[in-house]
Amino acid sequence: MAEVNQGGGGGGRGKKGGGKVRAKKQSTKVDMTPMVDLAFLLLTFFILTSTFNKPKTMEVTMPDKVKDETEQTKINENDILNIVLGDKDKIYYWTGLTPPAEVTNYSKDGIRKLLLDRNRENPKLMVLIKPQDESRYNNMVDILDEMEITATKRYAIVDFTPDDKAIISGNLEDVTTETQTK
Repeated sequence: MAEVNQGGGGGGRGKKGGGKVRAKKQSTKVDMTPMVDLAFLLLTFFILTSTFNKPKTMEVTMPDKVKDETEQTKINENDILNIVLGDKDKIYYWTGLTPPAEVTNYSKDGIRKLLLDRNRENPKLMVLIKPQDESRYNNMVDILDEMEITATKRYAIVDFTPDDKAIISGNLEDVTTETQTK
């Protein structure tokens, strides 16, 4: 640990010279090796015993596959909110099957306010999320976060169809009659 060196630290005079007797100066040297070893042992111990952050994942509940179409749940047209994730962080939305689409964004005054208002008005609301090919992956994550924040319980991710493209562009004449009769 620490060692004390005892050496002849006298001046050049001995007792015979008649001079004053002085105390010998002792030099001290501290060996730091054990302290460094202890520090590395403690560092290793705390690193090995600590827990790392676990990745946070969002649970997505998937419905059971229904073989018979008569067992599928019927949803009223007015209970459906269509959300299309567009390019340049735009969100197109409309209620029902074929009304004109409106545009909003991912801000708290945009899609979050819309979802909160619609959930308050209609507790049976079903949200259909339709990502376009031009939308970014981050947009999908953002909209799923908004579903969680607004406590929207019923939502589904569905394919973007040519009918949806016609609704967004405002060409309601291009919407197929099959969609209009549903």
